[in-house]
Amino acid sequence: MKRIAIAFVCMIMATGAVMAQKTFTFGPKIGVDYTHFWGKNAKHGGRFNYQAGVFFEYRFTSEISIAPEVVFAAQGGQYDVKGANFSPVAPAVPQLKMGPGPGVDLKCTCTVNYVNIPVMFKYYIVPSLSVDLGPQLGINVYSKFTEKSTTSGNDYKYTTDEKDLTNTIDFGVGLGFTYNLATDVFVQARYTMGLTKVYKDGYNPHPKNGNAQIAIGYRF
Repeated sequence: MKRIAIAFVCMIMATGAVMAQKTFTFGPKIGVDYTHFWGKNAKHGGRFNYQAGVFFEYRFTSEISIAPEVVFAAQGGQYDVKGANFSPVAPAVPQLKMGPGPGVDLKCTCTVNYVNIPVMFKYYIVPSLSVDLGPQLGINVYSKFTEKSTTSGNDYKYTTDEKDLTNTIDFGVGLGFTYNLATDVFVQARYTMGLTKVYKDGYNPHPKNGNAQIAIGYRF
């Protein structure tokens, strides 16, 4: 995994060197994500999140370009536990001296935030529409687990930091489209499938990230 990360960074640096010598476009982008976990035994449902960052695009020809990005993305998933007799993560909350209690319904949320660096290779089918495909390197910056009672009259809530349980590097592949609304404004639709485990060995289950996103950007 470290070798993949190093190779990825070298590719970014090489791309930057090419761009420094030629004209290119860049600008901000912001979007709404629907994130989830997938993989064997992954029982997590999806949740809406957000992303914001910057992009750069160098156009080799009228049809082909490369577009690296640096984006902060809130990701993760959630699931429900019906009729729990104890906390799935914390059997007891020290200050309460008890868990959520018998028959309590819980909503469990996993939050894993990343600085993502996708490098999209773009093929313009027509001048205003491109198909985008490329790898993505993610660096985990925040990870926590929260469970909260959804049973009326029960105010149980527990949150724990899971940074030490979360893999720092996340590697995936993105596929999507970019549509140019005008010379300077575009919208994107993309799905990025994570290929590495979100959590370290010993954490069960072993989900991977999934992220469906819609974004809008402005070119300078």
